[in-house]
Amino acid sequence: MESTTSAPWPAIYRGRKAVDLTVTIPGSKSVTNRALILAAQAETPSTLRKPLLSRDTQLMVDGLKALGTSIIDDGLGNWIITPKKLTGPATINVGNAGTVMRFLPPLAALASGEISFDGDPRSYERPLGPVISALEELGIQIDHGGRYSLPMKISGVGEIPGGAITIDASKSSQFLSALLLIGPSMVNGVSVTHSGPTLPSMPHIDMTVAMLRDFGAVVTVDESSQCWSVAPGSLTGLDVTIEPDLSNAAPFLSLAMACGGSVTISDWPRKTTQPGDQLREIFTRMGSTCKFVDGGLKLVGGASIHGIDIDLHDVGELTPAIAALAALADSPSHLRGIGHLRLHETDRLAALTTELNSLGSRVIEDETSVQIDPTAGTLHGGIFHTYEDHRLATAGAVIGLVVKDVLVENIQTTKKTLPDFPGLWTSLLS
Repeated sequence: MESTTSAPWPAIYRGRKAVDLTVTIPGSKSVTNRALILAAQAETPSTLRKPLLSRDTQLMVDGLKALGTSIIDDGLGNWIITPKKLTGPATINVGNAGTVMRFLPPLAALASGEISFDGDPRSYERPLGPVISALEELGIQIDHGGRYSLPMKISGVGEIPGGAITIDASKSSQFLSALLLIGPSMVNGVSVTHSGPTLPSMPHIDMTVAMLRDFGAVVTVDESSQCWSVAPGSLTGLDVTIEPDLSNAAPFLSLAMACGGSVTISDWPRKTTQPGDQLREIFTRMGSTCKFVDGGLKLVGGASIHGIDIDLHDVGELTPAIAALAALADSPSHLRGIGHLRLHETDRLAALTTELNSLGSRVIEDETSVQIDPTAGTLHGGIFHTYEDHRLATAGAVIGLVVKDVLVENIQTTKKTLPDFPGLWTSLLS
């Protein structure tokens, strides 16, 4: 998100005054951007219903349009995607969106002509090397000045031979998904083997596989050898309704956790590959009760929030929300397996440690975890810096529910995945 000089946003203080709310969460960024990549390769048009309209998805739409794909709004908020031959030259801005900076370059390599990629300053620091190296190994010419990062230029010749490739996706599962998503369009398909010591965010890989199959791809998974194969073939356009973004539901569920009462999230799917679905189990362990009801998922807050010792390696994006609640808990928490979060929109472990400690908490970080002891200090007001990270911003808003005078710097960074977080938050609590 671009920097802003606007005044910090005063978080809405409520205290332990119970809520009784029903909330409709905008669509999933992860599902929307994967659907866009797949629809752009299909042989027939697709309709995306209830897509997320945010900075990250708009960057993906703009990038696909620059490559020649037709994407129009039908006037009802649905997107009609008509695939066309991918061509350059084009210039694509990835912002600071991981899905855009990693998913679009392989697709652009299928185009003819020169495609230039640039983005926010932070995008230059985020890991992209394994995707670039894989494309080079597959015969694609890329000018990155030897940095193996943004900015860069891809010289496409209209096809990718494909075949077997080995990558280390330890720093981001998106490296693996990026190659799998265009597997059907490679001449020989693609077979990707992960070689690294760990593989974060497995639910997102499962999501990629499931969506490829929905569009008609043939995908084979060999978990024992950590190898994923996608056969070459045509994709068929879909009429698909985008699920609500369950990770973005975290701060809204936290309203009942922090203040008491209940929050119902509309249209929570009974079955999904979204990592956010694990909030049901995690928040139950932290003292709430969750159950499916007509129309969605209902969370009822407990008498207090309990600390938790948990490995979040597969669901790292939930860490800021869980950390905010851990700072309000009645016992210590240990959030483990999250070293890869140092490479996200910001170094999330360092940022959470700095900002929670600045408000009077006691947080200790190490290379791959944070320990939060809410019994060792008393939280107080102050500025909660967000480092242009949308999940830091919502974490600050949650803390401000029960801690007076919290000011969240650059609340507008939430536009990355939520169209109007402060407006929705305010409407619920006014």
